[in-house]
Amino acid sequence: MAQFSKIEVIAAMKATGMVPVFYHSDAETARQVLKACYDGGVRVFEFTNRGDFAHEIFAELMRFARRECPEMILGVGSVVDAGTASLYIQLGANFVVGPLFNPDVAKVCNRRLVPYSPGCGSVSEIGAAQEAGCDVTKVFPAGNVGGPSFVKNVLAPMPWSQIMVTGAVEPTQENLGAWFRAGVLCVGMGSNLFPSEVVRAGRWSEIADLCRNALEIIARSR
Repeated sequence: MAQFSKIEVIAAMKATGMVPVFYHSDAETARQVLKACYDGGVRVFEFTNRGDFAHEIFAELMRFARRECPEMILGVGSVVDAGTASLYIQLGANFVVGPLFNPDVAKVCNRRLVPYSPGCGSVSEIGAAQEAGCDVTKVFPAGNVGGPSFVKNVLAPMPWSQIMVTGAVEPTQENLGAWFRAGVLCVGMGSNLFPSEVVRAGRWSEIADLCRNALEIIARSR
């Protein structure tokens, strides 16, 4: 059962402005990365469903988070079908994210009052997702569908929209400043927060510093 309410999840996305996106097949590595993000000030974290037995890693991560990172809101990403959403919700996922919009996933999430943020690449997709009960829609791949100007132009006729962007997000003042000036609710960020060599070497404090720096830039950009 989800530990945090729908309102709490969306409020945390808005308050911090950033959702790290991460996957690793090794449970201990995933735990260390989650803790590093937590130490760096992150309070919403997306573990992506991208490998065999990913749900088993997620279950371990959820137990760890409840013990060691009690304020961390842990959700699942890369979900494209209702069955997968149901599986992760059963494991305690506090939110569900996907690269595309699937109305069947929306039904499963709505039934359990779990936020669903589907990937949308057009105004019509965003509208359809909102009609299906998606409070936060993900623009993906954000850099390819128009960047910050796309977000700004969507919000002009649809100012109620709460948009998360993933893809082409970098932890720099120029990049993050552009997204937040455009009006995003939050950004999703992956490899730029988790350089492969840093993860391989177990330099967890560097990941905490990268998260801390990104959150400081976001705070200045608002």
